[in-house]
Amino acid sequence: MTQIVVVGGGITGLVAARDSAMAGVDVTLVDPGPLGGKVQSSPFDGGVLDEAADAFLARVPEGVDLCRELGIEGDLVSPAARRAHVWSRGALRPLPAGQVLGVPTDLDELEASGILSPVGASRVHQDLTTPFEPPVDDVTIGALMRHRLGDEAAERLVDPLVGGINAGDTDQLSLAATVPQLDAAARSGHASLIEACRAQQRAGGDPGRAVFLAPKAGMGALVAALVAAVEVQGVRVIHAAASAIERNGHSWRVRLADGSSEAADGIVLAVPAGAAAAFLRPHAAKAATLLSDIPYASVALISLAVPRRAIDRDLHGSGFLVPRVEQRTITACSWTSSKWPHLAGDGTTWLRASVGRDGADAALDLPDDALVNAVLADLADTMALRGRPTEARVSRWMASFPQYRPGHPDRVEAIDAELADASPEVVMAGAALRGLGVPACIRQGKSAARRVLATLDARR
Repeated sequence: MTQIVVVGGGITGLVAARDSAMAGVDVTLVDPGPLGGKVQSSPFDGGVLDEAADAFLARVPEGVDLCRELGIEGDLVSPAARRAHVWSRGALRPLPAGQVLGVPTDLDELEASGILSPVGASRVHQDLTTPFEPPVDDVTIGALMRHRLGDEAAERLVDPLVGGINAGDTDQLSLAATVPQLDAAARSGHASLIEACRAQQRAGGDPGRAVFLAPKAGMGALVAALVAAVEVQGVRVIHAAASAIERNGHSWRVRLADGSSEAADGIVLAVPAGAAAAFLRPHAAKAATLLSDIPYASVALISLAVPRRAIDRDLHGSGFLVPRVEQRTITACSWTSSKWPHLAGDGTTWLRASVGRDGADAALDLPDDALVNAVLADLADTMALRGRPTEARVSRWMASFPQYRPGHPDRVEAIDAELADASPEVVMAGAALRGLGVPACIRQGKSAARRVLATLDARR
């Protein structure tokens, strides 16, 4: 029987293993664990709370479709509170509802929010009257936003939102790879970026439908269902680290850290870029170099259980973002108990603060206690938090967020091209390539399974 080894047990690898096994081949999944990668839920304050992603994007099909296939679609819930805020110019201010990834489309609402100064809001209006030349090459998000909307809008609207999602700096991130929706708007032929985003909103369907979804028991429930499905399909799971891949004619062996090995006709590498580069260097040197050049950012998520009486403000909304220019330790804070009311305890509020982003991760050198104290100091200033938490948890995700620099799509195509030429039985997939979110990883896992199976079918 055809043997496929999937290296990496995050969402991408689990999906690739499941889909390959469903096609009737023998599949082995190699990962030291825990399965699910960065999608983890764990006990907290008498309940269960996500340690990283707490939802997936609902307006693309992959996440919902997978939950339907796994039989957990009926367990999905959407956030009760959608409205986010921005800490800007000394106050928490509502993020304008009329915006597309930070690009404002309702300028009256933007001005009323107070996020920008009157001068900064006035500068945004220039986008409507200044001739718009679409970018010729892949540019940074910041370059386009500063040019069209001005520095304030770029720094206080777009960067905290898009940069926060990617733990990045929009002055360094690729427009095409990071926010293809805005790249499409910039190349749509509309007279302005704002008008292009307004057109996207009009074409977007029901504005009241859910933007995000998650299993009620947390994202760990998605991982558990996926692991169960992998087991049902007969996938053999080896809880060990892979150390190398070796060619044997048209076949391969995956070497494990304990010295053993697994035979493979095809391999899916669903691991971070640096690990993939080490595996591929003897077989596809150019692809390995391109992968090793992809930088990563580190973050920490600090979960806090605090008495509700210790917060001197209403928590109407999902939380708030903190622009880089505010020079705070935190980059965002989710009001978890407002966002997900089923998690709210009697008299206790759950908060989840983010720390660290590309080029600004010094706070991650602090020990846990000092990091919690730094977060509490920021929350005291921004949302009037008083007193100490009854429970705190620090989840560190070091070198976990790949950063897509300008030209990233071309580099990914070059990686795929060299692998297809030099080592067609080996397929690379995962967050380092075509998207960080759960749906993007699901999509890549499915694609990787199809590609490696097609290669092996063609060879027979």
